[in-house]
Amino acid sequence: MDTNIQKYMAFVKTIEYGSFTKAAEILNYSQSGISRMISDLEKEWNILLLERSKSGVELTSEGLKLLSFIENLCREYEKLEVQVDALKGLESGLIRIGTFSSIATHWLPNIIKKFQQDYPNIEYELLLGNYDEIENWILKGRVDFGFLRLPTKSRLETIFLMEDELMVVLPENHKLADKEYFPIKELSNYPFMLLEKGVKMEITEIFEKYNITPDIHFTTLDDYVIMSMVENGLGISILPRLILQRNPYKITAKRLEVATYRNIGLAYRNKKSLSLAVKKFLEYIE
Repeated sequence: MDTNIQKYMAFVKTIEYGSFTKAAEILNYSQSGISRMISDLEKEWNILLLERSKSGVELTSEGLKLLSFIENLCREYEKLEVQVDALKGLESGLIRIGTFSSIATHWLPNIIKKFQQDYPNIEYELLLGNYDEIENWILKGRVDFGFLRLPTKSRLETIFLMEDELMVVLPENHKLADKEYFPIKELSNYPFMLLEKGVKMEITEIFEKYNITPDIHFTTLDDYVIMSMVENGLGISILPRLILQRNPYKITAKRLEVATYRNIGLAYRNKKSLSLAVKKFLEYIE
């Protein structure tokens, strides 16, 4: 502890308890040590702070004028100590994240890399699931926070992150590959590859909204399997633009004639209850 802070606390506690002896007991110093610290302050400032007598101590007029300022300094120092102790919690810890594959693959690695450069001892646990699973993990406390489609079904605190456009994916030699936009009604005219998790809800909503009955030939949980199937001419599909950022396949992505998006955000139960490590990590996302 800073020497001057020690002197300020000695002064404040002496006034609070009315004697050097009681202040010494509270601060775990000797009675002579407390008396000496206050005398040092008086010499440094060339001001008499206390009137000393056999019955105890009393503030001088100068001491009274300075008391509130010294009390504020002591309170702020205590707050500083609390914050320093909390920051030490960033030396280690676990951040548990619920996410879906496109965020885990194309977005999170760069954020974790930056965070790890500043806080190298933090560990991470990633749970991959669909929107409902992730929301349930958040509610049950299985993860600290999660990435979801907004709005969420339950009452969670949320932060909007981005719009992710849904794209029609076609083989490069498809007859509509040269079109600027893919006609929505054409979705029912070709074998369709359905991604079973993540964006299934958004795709189903498109079909329902435009009264389309897709010719679903294949369903899978893996978006890269979808792209491989499309590349080999087995059908078409709808995938988010985020998934297509690192596309190793010979396929073409086309916007729908009516642009369609999913709103991606992050969610948690209560920000106040999050650990310091998680709160700090969220700053790198926001």
